[in-house]
Amino acid sequence: MPRPIQATIHSAAVQHNLARARQAAVDAKVWAVVKANAYGHGIERVFDALRGADGFALLDLAEAERIRQLGWRGPILLLEGVFDARDLELCSRLGLWHAVHCDEQIDWLAAHKTQTPHRVFLKMNSGMNRLGFTPERYRSAWARLNALPQVDEIGFITHFSDADGPRGINHQLNVFTQTTQDLPGERTMSNSAATLLRGSESEVRGDWVRAGIVLYGSAPDYPQRTIADWDLQPTMTLSGKLIGVQHLQKGDTVGYGSTFTAEGPMTIGVATCGYADGYPRHCSTGTPVLVNGVRTQLVGRVSMDMLTVDITHVPGARIGSEVTFWGKASNGTVLPIDEVAQAAGTVGYELMCALAPRVPVVVD
Repeated sequence: MPRPIQATIHSAAVQHNLARARQAAVDAKVWAVVKANAYGHGIERVFDALRGADGFALLDLAEAERIRQLGWRGPILLLEGVFDARDLELCSRLGLWHAVHCDEQIDWLAAHKTQTPHRVFLKMNSGMNRLGFTPERYRSAWARLNALPQVDEIGFITHFSDADGPRGINHQLNVFTQTTQDLPGERTMSNSAATLLRGSESEVRGDWVRAGIVLYGSAPDYPQRTIADWDLQPTMTLSGKLIGVQHLQKGDTVGYGSTFTAEGPMTIGVATCGYADGYPRHCSTGTPVLVNGVRTQLVGRVSMDMLTVDITHVPGARIGSEVTFWGKASNGTVLPIDEVAQAAGTVGYELMCALAPRVPVVVD
């Protein structure tokens, strides 16, 4: 018997979440963002569920090759553009669209020999202060690109820093709109949060929206809203089993560091998951867990290969019982990944991407 732990990718949920992104931004085309190996889900595992997208967006050339090998002939966008002049040869061969965010990338295009002009998206730094040309330099960058025979259509792209927070997007949207208003080309501004919150506004959704975390069953503005509020479904379940049971008395401690002390008689279960599987070590007592689909909590410190949960009030809990660390239990009960991430002081994105290679993955 292999160690009883696995991640399950829910294809129907991925399709459902893509439909929700479309519904939130009617009339816009949808990029399915599959960077970081589809947020830890595996590009090959979610590809069929995302065929309904208008294009795929990612960072890595090797991942772009994988999508072409799967048979996709539509647009693929490199969100950070190319990292070296030689990458442009692969862009030509695979027909990749790519962002342009710095003078060096324009220089590389100017020196590139190609028979097929490239489709590019000129990146504006509208306030995120990561990649892109400042508004003051944006139009001169556009003029350089527009003069190159190596460049076909030029689109416009920016990224919102506070779409999921109280500051919002208006300060960036205004400068982006004002700077590009009379330039021809498609526009893409909205990430998952902006798509869900303001995708009904044409000036926000633009021509393309970039559906990222929304596809994978995490609420971009959690805890203000949950996946239930947005009608999203969990796309990844991490589950295991109980392999041990201990009966404690008042004063007994649990795990490394004795960080948990029983206040009275209780029963704990030992589950097959630890930080070597991608479960955050700094999740503390109180982090939610499902046992047999019943909500309970983690107790004590997470170990490399095991963690311990309170099963005192879980009917029928015993060795072999199902444990759901996040996602959907067999009885349909859902433990959103956002809740576990919050207990770890992080976001659902990180937990998905941190799933360890040793965890077997299946697709339902």
